[in-house]
Amino acid sequence: MRVSPFENCGAVVSDFQLATMTDIELTELRSAFTEHGLLFFRDQQLPPEEHLRFARRFGTIVVNKFFKTTEEHPEIAEVRKEKTQQTNIGSGWHTDHSYDYEPALGSILVARTLPATGGNTHFANLAAAYDALPETLKKRIENLRAVHSNTHLYGENGLYRMTDLADQLGGMDRVGDATHPVVIRHPQSGRKVLYVNPGHTIQFEGWEFAESRELLDELYGHVSQPQFTCSFNWQPGSVTFWDNRCTWHMADNDYQGQMRLMHRITLAGTALAAA
Repeated sequence: MRVSPFENCGAVVSDFQLATMTDIELTELRSAFTEHGLLFFRDQQLPPEEHLRFARRFGTIVVNKFFKTTEEHPEIAEVRKEKTQQTNIGSGWHTDHSYDYEPALGSILVARTLPATGGNTHFANLAAAYDALPETLKKRIENLRAVHSNTHLYGENGLYRMTDLADQLGGMDRVGDATHPVVIRHPQSGRKVLYVNPGHTIQFEGWEFAESRELLDELYGHVSQPQFTCSFNWQPGSVTFWDNRCTWHMADNDYQGQMRLMHRITLAGTALAAA
């Protein structure tokens, strides 16, 4: 197994197959995941059964409330865009499941059907972004909590309900909010992480909405700078595994008229502690 840093976030794991890894390699992979928070794999032979087996070896699977799953494997969510659809899921910066009381540990995404061009996924490193914040801003946010929600996206009048993705979604009765510290201590690495995201963070607990937006937009502008982000070009056999507690991600929607299908398994996490 070789682990090589990738651009400004994450690492590429090569000379390695997820489907046949040994227990020793699994231990090495856990260490790499803790260190980098985002792993990229190429040329993987990972059919759905092996996708599930790897996920179960690493942690406990949690099923997304809103995505449709594959018919054969209800623990695998489909991230699908048909040729005729204009909207894709996840086209803005976000963190999976931050709206849950116990946010997801991570997500394992496998390429199944790819467009001829386009469809890259971008990532951001929230630990590095926190480290680079001005000390005055670190002080300002150190004791804050923020409200994370999914209602504005998946609820009855949510954004996705107004698009051509509506028939791929469910769970309108399962929308809700959760609050988390704005600066968390990562459970494994111990690093301080900025835990807010544009997709799901609504406002700071106890703050007015407008006042919250001003500070949130400042934080978002900081994180989205090129020195904290990277872009992954999908190829057949590509897999990504990201830590939802210390990354953002978003998917390009630049392949109109082409299909893109990814399989995603999400791993359960725990409640997050303030740094």
